[in-house]
Amino acid sequence: MNDEKIIALFKERDETAITETRAKYGSSLRGIAKRICRSDADAEECESDAYLAAWNDIPPYDPGDHLFSYLAKIVRASAISRVRKKTALKRGGDTVELTEDVASAADVTENEVFSRMTERAVSDFLRSIPEEKRNIFLRKYWFMDSVSEIAERFGVSEGKVKTVLFRTRNDLKRYLKKEGFEV
Repeated sequence: MNDEKIIALFKERDETAITETRAKYGSSLRGIAKRICRSDADAEECESDAYLAAWNDIPPYDPGDHLFSYLAKIVRASAISRVRKKTALKRGGDTVELTEDVASAADVTENEVFSRMTERAVSDFLRSIPEEKRNIFLRKYWFMDSVSEIAERFGVSEGKVKTVLFRTRNDLKRYLKKEGFEV
């Protein structure tokens, strides 16, 4: 079933939308989550989180031609959040201490603004590089594909993938410095 029909099912509140989404994208979404979480159980939870978010968001939100990207973004965020929680708990993050070092609202806002500026700069950089380099970079650092998976996907050698990633990281570093970011 195509994305347009799946989105229509979500808008109609038809539970078949989740079944069809799982059939079409389930293994890819679980793959993204598993590369981040390194756990089948956590990956399945992240996948379920994406379906729930889609169920809750799609009417009124419409991902248009980008249903997979929309779901992948949710899965990725969910997986990263799970990893952060688990590592925080391992460091004793399950207890909370109140101190005078609580960040002010101004600091939080400043961090959010800086984060958005960084995101915009990285997006601008990615738009400026050739499509193949951009796709290889995104497969590695957004979708968390391994070098061998990327090489197979694009029909190139692993050496070429490593070289493209190395050069693109260096180009990004130079670009960010030129834009005034400390790297």
